[in-house]
Amino acid sequence: MARKIGSRYTAHQILGRGSAGTVWLGEGPDGPVAIKLLREDLASDEELVGRFVQERTALLGLEHPNVVSVRDLVVDGNDLALVMDLVRGTDLRTRLDRDRRLSPEAAVAIVADVAQGLAAAHAAGVVHRDVKPENVLLDMQGPLGPGGSHRALLTDFGVAKLIDTPKRTRATKIIGTPDYLAPEIVEGLPPRASVDIYALATVLYELLAGFTPFGGGHPGAVLRRHVTESVAPLPGIPDELWQLIVQCLAKGPASRLRASELASRLREQLPSLAGMPPLDVDEPETEAEAEAERDGGGEPGAATAAPAPSGDRVRRGSVPLVPGAKPDSNRDTHTSMRVPAADELAGGAHGTARVPRAAGAPRPGSARNRPATRRRRITLGAAAVALVAAVGIGAWAATSGDDAGATPQDTETSAPVTP
Repeated sequence: MARKIGSRYTAHQILGRGSAGTVWLGEGPDGPVAIKLLREDLASDEELVGRFVQERTALLGLEHPNVVSVRDLVVDGNDLALVMDLVRGTDLRTRLDRDRRLSPEAAVAIVADVAQGLAAAHAAGVVHRDVKPENVLLDMQGPLGPGGSHRALLTDFGVAKLIDTPKRTRATKIIGTPDYLAPEIVEGLPPRASVDIYALATVLYELLAGFTPFGGGHPGAVLRRHVTESVAPLPGIPDELWQLIVQCLAKGPASRLRASELASRLREQLPSLAGMPPLDVDEPETEAEAEAERDGGGEPGAATAAPAPSGDRVRRGSVPLVPGAKPDSNRDTHTSMRVPAADELAGGAHGTARVPRAAGAPRPGSARNRPATRRRRITLGAAAVALVAAVGIGAWAATSGDDAGATPQDTETSAPVTP
């Protein structure tokens, strides 16, 4: 199964697949490496190959303990590959799939690591553009950090920029991962360093809650929430940490912290988070569930869907992006989407995004959790029936007094009005 990559490297086995290509365990002149082999259709794009070569200097010069270093870029026939340091461990998405959410101390330590890597990249003029758990690797060979966390390294620098060529994405298209896209990207503005801060704050929220603040449902709905809705608070985390998250999820890029500031502020939070268990919150209801609630699905006796078995969480919008691979979530890299028009963005709710709640707490607005409203409806309904009946009797009496010889068909009648 081994294959040559250029003249210096040999790829031995596949470590993982993504929408942009395949990662191989390889061997080079200096030992083991990870080789990201981009898709053949990308390698055949002359414009992309030119950009690939242009980015070589910037990518090879990015060295930091929290960045997976790019050692080489290979252009050889149909092969277009990034040769990177091999990290012995797993990615953050795999960790989340296993644990669902992390303790606040571990989550903050991991995100602080990534923020430090971003600070070095931004100082070198490099914007990542696709920060998400899949692109954060955990080094399991080194010592444990706060909360039992492993050192985190950010990978896949430059891939989004390489693929985002004018030929592939016109002005009406955007490239990225819906759950982590900053509002300015949705609105068609060029990506600056602040888009990485927004994405990283989204990752922190996800590590704490087990879900992203604006995710769920159709990608178009996710994009609209980024632009129009405010982030819903997470119960049970210190206020100072929450304010950091809110600031970095600000709609205006200028309001967000810089990467170095975020890393420093997060490190300051670690002592107060020691020993705190993972948050106990329920994922917000989906749009379909909310619609069912509005339609009376939550009333006593209404049929409800059986919950998914514990640990068997189904990701919404899963589609296979690589032939022969397991279905990827819509969080996968480089999903190409249409930029919503201004009227589409304005059409969304302008309130708070899907609201998390403490485990076991009722859903806000749920019909099954509104007994007072239900009693009020019954009372108002009975009053309406009595009022209409009284009006009917009065009308009948008046008619009978004026037309003593009227037949029953001529008499005014009334019926109960359903409130």
